Amino acid sequence: MSRSLKNLAATALLCGLAGFAAPALAAGPMVKTQAPGYYRLPLGDFEVTALSDGTVKLPVKDLLTNTTPAKVGAALKRSFLPDAVETSVNAYLINTGSKLVLIDTGASGLFGPTLGSLQANLKAAGYQPEQVDEIYITHLHPDHVGGLVVNGAMAFPNAVVRVDKADADFWLDEAKMNAAPKESQGFFQGAMASIKPYAAAGKLKTFEGATELVPGVKAQPTHGHTAGHSVYVVESKGEKLVLWGDLMHVAAVQFDNPEVTIKFDSESPPAAKERAKAYADAAKNGYLVGAAHIAFPGLGHVRKGAGKAYTWVPVNYSSLK
Repeated sequence: MSRSLKNLAATALLCGLAGFAAPALAAGPMVKTQAPGYYRLPLGDFEVTALSDGTVKLPVKDLLTNTTPAKVGAALKRSFLPDAVETSVNAYLINTGSKLVLIDTGASGLFGPTLGSLQANLKAAGYQPEQVDEIYITHLHPDHVGGLVVNGAMAFPNAVVRVDKADADFWLDEAKMNAAPKESQGFFQGAMASIKPYAAAGKLKTFEGATELVPGVKAQPTHGHTAGHSVYVVESKGEKLVLWGDLMHVAAVQFDNPEVTIKFDSESPPAAKERAKAYADAAKNGYLVGAAHIAFPGLGHVRKGAGKAYTWVPVNYSSLK
């Protein structure tokens, strides 16, 4: 058969096949989950791993104070955010080479069903809870201490828990709980339940004021959000990271206006003062910051803006290769 006849035959065959529908290939199902929530970066000789406990939607227009709902709504709109902001709950694991230090533990089951992923993300990041040596709590609110326990037992059986004495004296005091408004008593109950097994095992240790807890990691008092709220300063080989805890909550609002406070503050004026000091110091000195409620991994730098405003600059993504 000549080449031209072969081509005609092939064309006829294709035309005939075109009359039959090819079987449809079904699309893959939607997965609807994210990758494991950890992000790692070096800090001098240390290694820092941000860990996500998940996210929770907060009605920030109702929660933020020293402002108006209209102003909050406008700020959220500028950042393309809805009124119910999906808010990250972050913790940070510091590997100093000799110690494994966890800063905050997430909420576990104390703040709703969308949180409680810290244990799984810790394991995904290559660690086991038994390896954690020390746990430093910024303050005893449920979204920072709930992850200390699993079914009432220590989730980190070999860890010592450290917290500012002023916070422990407040949130672990039953008389103060009984005197508090009913809507606040759950905060006390969550703190007590989370701390209880560590206290019973002699693994709860408090500190007062600025204190170096292990070489390269020190507590710094920033009281206001709670009676003993503390930030943690991590330094190695001239590199510095300050872990803010709840010095601020809503980046879209509180960087532009540091004076905006939140109903969760025990004392709003000193909380706002500590936030302004932290912004100014971070912007002036250029060190890295980690925050519990900035979008995961919550790591970045602060740049001075116009007037009282500041700008958050997230870390540039690194593959660590």
